[in-house]
Amino acid sequence: MIRAFVAAFVMFSAMTAPAYAQRAVIRGLDKITGHASDYTLTVGRAARIGSLEVIARACTKSAPEETPEVRIYVEVFDTPPVREGEESERREIFHGWLFASSPGLNAVDHPTYDIWAIDCRA
Repeated sequence: MIRAFVAAFVMFSAMTAPAYAQRAVIRGLDKITGHASDYTLTVGRAARIGSLEVIARACTKSAPEETPEVRIYVEVFDTPPVREGEESERREIFHGWLFASSPGLNAVDHPTYDIWAIDCRA
């Protein structure tokens, strides 16, 4: 119930606020290989980062005259590899706001991947 309310609020805010963007840029780090890549996500569409499925629901950027800040609301699901004969289990590991100025504030807790906010684009 609360999650449905939060999702409705985010979607309503995204439709009514002019500061929201259509694309969100996040950086994903594979902690095993040390390789980092930037991903441009279309708001509302899923993107794969390794075993993760990331969906950006909203992306805001502060006005130029304000302190610079990028906020991206994401839902992150993990689909770990499965053994032969088993069914894949998709589970949510994170949903919330990522802040570019404070990447550790709301961090995606995953043993292999780190994700943080970079930018919002029209």
